[in-house]
Amino acid sequence: MSDPLFLAVDVGTGSVRAALVDARGKILEIAAREHEQIVPAFGWAEQRPLDWWEGAQASIRTVLDRRQGARDRISAICVCGQMHGLVLLSDGGELTRDTAPLWNDKRTIHLVQHFEAENTPETYLSESGNTPTPAWPGFKLQWVRDNDPAAYARSAVAVMPKDYINFRLTGEIAMDTGDASCTFLMNPQRYAWSTEMVERMGLDAAKLPPIRTPLEILGHVTQEAARQTGLRAGTPVLVGAADYPAALLGSGACRPGIGSDSTGTGAIVTAISEKPILDPEISNVATIEGNWAPFVLLETGGDGMRWARRALHEGNASYDEIVARAARAPAGCDALLFMPFLTGERLGQHRNARAQFFGIGAAHEMEHLDRAILEGIAFAMARHIRIMEQASGKPLERIVAAGGGARTELWLKIKASVFDIPILVPQEPECGIVGCAAMAATAIGDFTRVEEAADRFVAYGSEIGPDPAWADVYRRTQPVFDKLYLNSQALYDDLEALSAAARPAHG
Repeated sequence: MSDPLFLAVDVGTGSVRAALVDARGKILEIAAREHEQIVPAFGWAEQRPLDWWEGAQASIRTVLDRRQGARDRISAICVCGQMHGLVLLSDGGELTRDTAPLWNDKRTIHLVQHFEAENTPETYLSESGNTPTPAWPGFKLQWVRDNDPAAYARSAVAVMPKDYINFRLTGEIAMDTGDASCTFLMNPQRYAWSTEMVERMGLDAAKLPPIRTPLEILGHVTQEAARQTGLRAGTPVLVGAADYPAALLGSGACRPGIGSDSTGTGAIVTAISEKPILDPEISNVATIEGNWAPFVLLETGGDGMRWARRALHEGNASYDEIVARAARAPAGCDALLFMPFLTGERLGQHRNARAQFFGIGAAHEMEHLDRAILEGIAFAMARHIRIMEQASGKPLERIVAAGGGARTELWLKIKASVFDIPILVPQEPECGIVGCAAMAATAIGDFTRVEEAADRFVAYGSEIGPDPAWADVYRRTQPVFDKLYLNSQALYDDLEALSAAARPAHG
């Protein structure tokens, strides 16, 4: 008999991808079907769950067609997916709303602000594990209750994107601990829905699905799903995971003392911990292996370089050219600092934060500004790393880099030197797919623990260590950055007032 395969499905914001992975964790085939993001109003972002299911069918059929006999070799299926998208289903499993608000949908901001005005962090952090943000599905459910009461009344259950694909595959409904932990409705100590948070937010607890662990077998592919996808009926399907915990596992970041830097448009910095860190500046997600991943999301990560290319170079320089120019500037940029808040901050009292260059002198040139942007994002990440280390009492030993930022060697060296921590880069960039395969392999008994599967499946292409001379400069610069961060907060409301006063003149 041929070697068994695992099928991984990743429901992303831009596409649904399916991949066949062998028993050694190697991706053999991968296919994607793109779907659009709908923006019906400023700050809104939606997608159609039916588009996800169509994408899953198409991408699964594509990989099965490419590999002869694959259908009968798949021993387990694991789905991961974008977090926080609210999908509402009726008793009969029909969508009660055609679209689902996504992780980046901001329509609930007034509900978040109202909650913050009525509640102090010490009254909800231990029950929710998180700080309020428009991303959390709990606030999205409030919005539907208030703005589409008919759909709210018809809805029997609220699930996340990957849960909808699982439902279409198996007919079964559940939410994993990772997705549930970021609803703002799960008690992090008990891994159960918080009656206190549900009541505080005026929601119906009956609409919340069972919470199950990611490695459990949720159900099996139904005859109807087999007909639609080409899969073999009866193939086991795991509960699965949110995409970020799956990617953490698939990058090898699955033990306390290991951190993760996922830099794309934004930047997520994570420190694996045995417990959540209850701090207003930190979010927490439950991990697949049973730990927690306290994390901070900077709205400006790779987007800082995109802004530099447009605003400083008028679109005439490539990213490689900007990085090459930045490499000519010295570490610390001759005391030039950049505060990387081009689109504000995700959490806290200063979501209206602004970016700034501080310390410009006559001797500074464009190369200093380019490098200062890379360094400023690293300093902002380091500030949060120290907060997480102090709260957990465990310093990070190494950081695993993923996302587009992992391809820029200068930036990795800057980060390693600012953090004073070595950075590892996985050979396989499809970390979510690898994480799904590691989960599936553990679920069928190939490994005793999912960490063992990650050890076997994940290999690293390079390790970037701190540059001692740079680290010395950055060690002196970080306190200045931190002081500038705190002192600038007194001016953000003033800047917002100036900006508001100026708008009529432009319009």
